Amino acid sequence: MEQQNTAQLFARARYLALFTIFYNIIEGLVSVWAGAADETLSLFGFGVDSFIEVISAVGVWHMLRRISANGGETRDEFERRALRITGAAFYLLTAGLTLTAMISLYQRHQPETTLWGIAVSLGSVSFMWYLIRQKTRVGKQLGSNAILADAACSRACLYLSLVLMVSSAGYELTGIGSLDAIGALLIAWLAFREGHESFEKASGLDCSCSCRCGKS
Repeated sequence: MEQQNTAQLFARARYLALFTIFYNIIEGLVSVWAGAADETLSLFGFGVDSFIEVISAVGVWHMLRRISANGGETRDEFERRALRITGAAFYLLTAGLTLTAMISLYQRHQPETTLWGIAVSLGSVSFMWYLIRQKTRVGKQLGSNAILADAACSRACLYLSLVLMVSSAGYELTGIGSLDAIGALLIAWLAFREGHESFEKASGLDCSCSCRCGKS
């Protein structure tokens, strides 16, 4: 019974990873297209973030697929790989958001409209909230740091969605174009912290493996 429950949890985790991949690809395409069309840097950057989010989900999906296909292999190898992929994705997100925000502040850019940003962020908040809850639940039940790190990646996307929502609505109400840039810098800082935490967890798995193998 316990083995069956574990198999069901892994199947659920794979579904969540695939859902994250396909949702973020669609969200990224819509956001990048709308952001470029309306000259909205925050929405364009949000779209790039969606593609980076895919990297984390692909890493987790790959890990889960290999574990299911090769039950005798150690889990830590794939945990470490997925955690490092997630951490690298967070660092890429940090760089992208910072660059986008600095360009926006320097140019004092004024987008044509941010209505697309409001629409996209509303949808993203709903889906990210669902993914965070489900990934956290499955990750805790399986004791998987990689799945929990992927939930953290979705949480960063939720924060960014909220910032996009507030900045987009704020621009429509006030016409202040720098609101999204300031929020993006805050999210960049949070993303950097999450990336650092992912690499720390991966290092912890390295230490754990070394102790079991008798390495110094």
